[in-house]
Amino acid sequence: MDESVHVPWSVIPDYRCFGCSPHNPAGLNLTFAPHPDGLQSRLRLGRAFESYPGVVHGGLIGVICDEVMGNLIVLARGVPAFTVSQRTRFLTPLLIDHDYVCVAMLPDPEQPSRTGIIAAAAEIRDADGAVCATSTAGYRPFALGEVRHLLTLGDTDVDRLTEALSAPNTFSQNGLHR
Repeated sequence: MDESVHVPWSVIPDYRCFGCSPHNPAGLNLTFAPHPDGLQSRLRLGRAFESYPGVVHGGLIGVICDEVMGNLIVLARGVPAFTVSQRTRFLTPLLIDHDYVCVAMLPDPEQPSRTGIIAAAAEIRDADGAVCATSTAGYRPFALGEVRHLLTLGDTDVDRLTEALSAPNTFSQNGLHR
């Protein structure tokens, strides 16, 4: 993978995100890298994530797309955001033990100023570049202080995360890598 991108959550020593935490042995352990269109994550899922024999469970496709889109928003806009809607289209089944890449994009950098919802899109492509699944979603940004009661973070972790969210990075407002 290209240069690795660290998500702000990685400053919390024991975060357990199902999608991207290295501390969750049952999770996907996704990692991220810049992509010319936004953010990418390369993946190869084994039988623990199977649905029909040899096929990745469809629900995980939505999780993967959501994870890459949501982290692109955090990196490009400097704010965490909750998913409020998501629509995923399955063009072909993803197969167990095959290589794929999920690429997320922010199609409209001006859109959040009109509605408060940030739109994102993602595609999962196979090793030949064929699109296997697409997803679009809407995200509502939040301030940590406003949702603190929902999160299991101590003061030190909130301080670390707040600092990490404000750190400069190489993503522009529209999510493109500079």
